[in-house]
Amino acid sequence: MPAVLLPPWCKRKYAISQPTVIPRPEHNISRALISEAALRVLYRLLHSGYNAYLVGGGVRDLLLGREPKDFDIATNARPEQVRQIFRNCRLVGRRFLLAHVHFGQEIVEVATFRAAHDQAEEGEEGGVMEDGRILRDNVYGTLEQDAWRRDFTVNALYYNLRDFSVVDFGSGMEDLRAGVLRLVGEPYSRYREDPVRMLRAVRFAAKLGFRIAHDTETPLLTLGYLLREIPPARLFDEVLKLFLGGTGLQTFELLRHYDLFAELFPQTELALEQEEDHFPLTLLARALSNTDERIMAGKPVTPAFLFAALLWEPVRQEARRQSGMPMLETLHFAADCVLQEQVRRVAIPRRYTLQIREIWSLQGRFTHIRGRRHHHLLDHPRFRAAYDFLLLRLAGGEDVGDLVTYWTQLQEERGLTIDNSVLTLISDDGTEMEDATTTPDAVSPLDEPQPIEETPPAPTFETPHAEPERPRRRRYRSSRRKAKVAPV
Repeated sequence: MPAVLLPPWCKRKYAISQPTVIPRPEHNISRALISEAALRVLYRLLHSGYNAYLVGGGVRDLLLGREPKDFDIATNARPEQVRQIFRNCRLVGRRFLLAHVHFGQEIVEVATFRAAHDQAEEGEEGGVMEDGRILRDNVYGTLEQDAWRRDFTVNALYYNLRDFSVVDFGSGMEDLRAGVLRLVGEPYSRYREDPVRMLRAVRFAAKLGFRIAHDTETPLLTLGYLLREIPPARLFDEVLKLFLGGTGLQTFELLRHYDLFAELFPQTELALEQEEDHFPLTLLARALSNTDERIMAGKPVTPAFLFAALLWEPVRQEARRQSGMPMLETLHFAADCVLQEQVRRVAIPRRYTLQIREIWSLQGRFTHIRGRRHHHLLDHPRFRAAYDFLLLRLAGGEDVGDLVTYWTQLQEERGLTIDNSVLTLISDDGTEMEDATTTPDAVSPLDEPQPIEETPPAPTFETPHAEPERPRRRRYRSSRRKAKVAPV
């Protein structure tokens, strides 16, 4: 009988080949590029008798010459043992227990080597699965088993601080050089274990500029419905990673290409399928492009403005279907309908929904420009974000040119020079951030130095030996009269 050739994903259940060790002269990772906090965690774990490796996106970005956002560590120490070593450690995670070691604002994530959910040792809790999805994955294993539990081959590279080498159990280095994003394991089963891996595949492809391997790409077109089983709160965190990472526009295009955007924002996808005057709707694409520019420039962004743009088209179309109500009431009704439906897929915290409603509501209040009662809107805490949203609507093809002209002139009367090419986003706590729409080089009339008039001091009249005037005592008469008691 001929020998059966097993695919690479089967190696974790059978004999695993020896890893490829890339020595220090053959890679570009240096300790000088690793944060001091991560090095302290690595060294302390090693000195305590455990194995510890730098792993994940930190190793991948260092090999690509990028600056890592954070550093993750994998070790054979259990989470409880890590907490005993570090006093500044907290255990987090329900699906998989992790140790977060805090160094001021920096957090180093330490994870214990994982194994397959069906390889739990005797006495361990093991993994819990439902309909192919992993609900709990606290199954600990070895370094080799942990490599096959990673999501993508480029994220399964381990940096060994003992000899400064990189350990590769698969084709991670080869895929990294070729610019290919490949899933570790059999794609259909790995996506079913955790459907969020489909979103991660799209995000990494857009962020790194990699090509998704064919076997990794094919299931994306058919398994999108699995995202409906993911808790909406977790999808909110994933949406922030998708669109607030600096490549939001490319991510948006890939999500629509693989029909995954419709699983996150079904109302928006339905609205984008329609055209106005035979032209596509471009407001959302422009908003994502401006958000990417702000992130690259190091300027602050907020999810409130992002979600206001993501859901504006369904709000606008829902408002059109309503008749017989004033515009402001129509916007409020449409906002209620759209947000109530959206939170079933992606949960939006209340602190953001309040800001989103205010941005939308001001779009209706901007239309009331008769008289001077509307001038107080310039002092509204959400005016800057709403005005920038009005600029987006104009750039997206909406007929709001007269409103933009009016509100721009009104701001210029107050001494502001408006630059319509830059959008200002508000901060997370609702307060306005730096005024990015004001040209810094321009000097407004309010900024010009004014001549200082010398005012003569007011005359004072002092009596050298006069005693201070005593305050007069006021006598208060009771308003109540004593009741006369009749004699008995």
